[in-house]
Amino acid sequence: QVQLVESGGGLVQPGGSLRLSCAASGIIVSNYIMAWYRQAPENGRELVAHILGDGSTNYAESVKGRFTISRDNDKNTIHLQMNSLKPEDTAVYYCNGLFHRWAWGQGTQVTVSS
Repeated sequence: QVQLVESGGGLVQPGGSLRLSCAASGIIVSNYIMAWYRQAPENGRELVAHILGDGSTNYAESVKGRFTISRDNDKNTIHLQMNSLKPEDTAVYYCNGLFHRWAWGQGTQVTVSS
């Protein structure tokens, strides 16, 4: 059974930083294109970033230059380093595969507010 557990969210002021983690069990994350998504209130789920098996990455225009997705193969974990946070980054953040999808985890709440 595949389980994805997100952590690392919190309340941060505009301009601040957070590092999210997604611990996976039941799959080997390096075998899949893994992604971070977010969902703000009253919005649909949005693709934020994804990382390919070879380590190459892609980002939504809204986060390019501010967010960095990475993978720790030893810990089977995906990270999202978020810098220069803006109020519009406020959302629940989830990880999952880009093409292979498993049950969504509980997500981690990120709130950017002064």
